[in-house]
Amino acid sequence: MLRALIFDVDGTLAETEDLHRQAFNRAFAELGLPWHWDAALYADLLTVMGGKERLAHYIDTQQPAGAEAFHALAPEIHARKTAAYGALVAESRLPLRPGIARLIAEARAAGIRLAVATTTSRPNVDRLLAINFPPGDAPFDVIAAGDEADRKKPAPDVFLLALAGLDIAASEAVAVEDSAAGISSARAAGLPVLATRSRYTGSHKLDGAFSAVSDLGEPGQPHQHIGGVEWPGGVVDLAGLMRWHEASDD
Repeated sequence: MLRALIFDVDGTLAETEDLHRQAFNRAFAELGLPWHWDAALYADLLTVMGGKERLAHYIDTQQPAGAEAFHALAPEIHARKTAAYGALVAESRLPLRPGIARLIAEARAAGIRLAVATTTSRPNVDRLLAINFPPGDAPFDVIAAGDEADRKKPAPDVFLLALAGLDIAASEAVAVEDSAAGISSARAAGLPVLATRSRYTGSHKLDGAFSAVSDLGEPGQPHQHIGGVEWPGGVVDLAGLMRWHEASDD
């Protein structure tokens, strides 16, 4: 029986990744650092999961001469980046990706529990939810964020935290992810995965997902099917997920 849906955040709930890139650049400028991450560089950096880890990787590989001093500065860089990201989300009123709000509403109406499993930090999640849901009405029963996990994706830790918080078995949930690392993480936790390709994961192989689509789709605005299970009308809805889940248990 399907009892829960577990969502990644960046690239899955919303196209947040470019705002993270812009936020890093704002933090660099505030601190007088002559660094600028363009979209191509950021796409490469996204192979490293977690903003703090991404920053450390950049320092080690691109700024080795001053690495010791830059690593000492890294906590302040990341704190400023987090503040800048929150401001950018508020300024842009960043919407959820197609079909996300609809599927969440369907799940809530049916009593299906909802969780987040993300490598991003909790303040980033809270800011996105505050923009897209009424005050006091955030839909997620459990939020497992990156700072709570010992290891980042593709390790399963954050999904295991979400499952523990929900107090359900992996066989009773479906994960929604947008990246190869996220799919690997969810699968390592025993979860079946529905993949939606985002702006920065266009080149990712979505192997391991039982279905891969461009987004969840909306009535009259169907998604593009990429692989695996196809969805009637180009729309992933709760009824279809429940039918797939029941059939997969047979």
